[in-house]
Amino acid sequence: MEIPLNESAPLAVELRGITKRFPGVVANKDIELRVRRGEVHAIVGENGAGKSTLMKTLYGMHRPDEGQILLDGKPATFRSPADAIAAGIGMVHQHFMLADNFTVLENVVLGSEPTKGGRLDRGAARSRIQEISDNYALGLDPDSLVEDLGVGDRQRVEIAKVLYRGATTLILDEPTAVLVPQEVDELFGNLAELKREGLTVIFISHKLDEVRKVADSITVIRRGTTVGTADPRTTSAKELAEMMVGAELPVAATRESTVREAPVLRMRGVTVTAAVAGGRSVVDDVTLTVREGEVVGIAGVEGNGQAELVDAIMGLRPLAAGELRLGDEDIAQWSTRRRREGGIGFVPEDRHRQGMLLDAPLWENRILGHQTRPPAVKGFFIDRRAARADTARIMREYDVRAPGPDTAAVALSGGNQQKLIVGREMSAHPRLLVAAHPTRGVDVGAQAGIWELLKDARAEGMGILLVSADLDELISLSDTLHVMLRGALVATLDPRRVTPEELGGHMTGAVRGDDSAGAA
Repeated sequence: MEIPLNESAPLAVELRGITKRFPGVVANKDIELRVRRGEVHAIVGENGAGKSTLMKTLYGMHRPDEGQILLDGKPATFRSPADAIAAGIGMVHQHFMLADNFTVLENVVLGSEPTKGGRLDRGAARSRIQEISDNYALGLDPDSLVEDLGVGDRQRVEIAKVLYRGATTLILDEPTAVLVPQEVDELFGNLAELKREGLTVIFISHKLDEVRKVADSITVIRRGTTVGTADPRTTSAKELAEMMVGAELPVAATRESTVREAPVLRMRGVTVTAAVAGGRSVVDDVTLTVREGEVVGIAGVEGNGQAELVDAIMGLRPLAAGELRLGDEDIAQWSTRRRREGGIGFVPEDRHRQGMLLDAPLWENRILGHQTRPPAVKGFFIDRRAARADTARIMREYDVRAPGPDTAAVALSGGNQQKLIVGREMSAHPRLLVAAHPTRGVDVGAQAGIWELLKDARAEGMGILLVSADLDELISLSDTLHVMLRGALVATLDPRRVTPEELGGHMTGAVRGDDSAGAA
């Protein structure tokens, strides 16, 4: 049930003229934000617009150079996140910070443990966690191991962590990025309970339809400053996107077929086992083909073998069984370097762990994985001048916003880091592009740009294996759509017919087999 916003409610958070500078960059300039007590307030903007900097300032991770923070009408100064937590500000980060081998109880109380006689008072902790779970309809079992929980349940554990510490204002950073539609609905139900109890939620997201569904009010930030506010009841997603980027955006849909007969990638009975001795199969007897000019989508709740499948294709994990061919060549024993040189491009799921050297300059990141080919090399040596020049080209063509090729990668927003990686891989003109979550954490403008790049590459004959948690993206871009559950392909669906809800049903196992509503 929708809970109406009390527009006369007092302000829980007010930011006045917040400005934050870093060397060579003004991240926030004269930002204004007004969030009322008991509302869900969304903040939207392009990558690099300053949303993360602003929230880190509110959470005590940065101190503003100018401006003022007010909580419940009173000025506040935070020297650290501990100060913000003590003042009732809690933050749930996009990447969960949970220990898999701990229980829900142990994760929630970690760092704030109630003690009795010098030891953890499990009874008091369990009672408090159960109270939080019941009050906000989180449905948590304090004794469950986190490693046994799904993504939606893990997110609720993160919410319980900040509530346990007394938060009355919650910052949620991209909270639906890895959720299927059913889990999104459950999260929105949880947010309704938080509102009902008078708590305040600041909701950061790139999914504008979801923002319009859950938010009471919206603030739009562009290039470091506030450009306006919007009422989700009267503002369309298209209008919001245009406020964010100042232009009309293309859509993902691409229905004209460009699929050719020639296979680029063929997998037959591919099986990968866990690294531990006697480990179970994490990829179980997978057979699929990617042809020239075809986008083959892989859908699945995270942790069901998609990451291991990608690693197997890239040579980062050995096959326990099966056949893997690039064109007509058996590549199962090829090194990762040889696979890259043979024509496989790679946009990794975790850009920080597998795609970038954060402390290195952009030009070094541009040649990462391509250091044996022009423009990276001249004879036996790295050609730094050519690498810098080509990095500058990628920055222009792919709208990577940074001072120059010598800027450290860590200084870029996540979306700009992602655009550099996509530009790097596309510049090599691969036969096969393995794209794992290529638009995760990017704004609608960058997302639309990456979609156009994928569609253009498809039209030119590139084969693309697309792994994504964005179901609309999978449905819109894919020519063929597979569902992965517990390491196996459990359904092959027609993206022209399947809905996100039906796809989510297959992903969670609620629907089994090639359902008639979506099967090819």
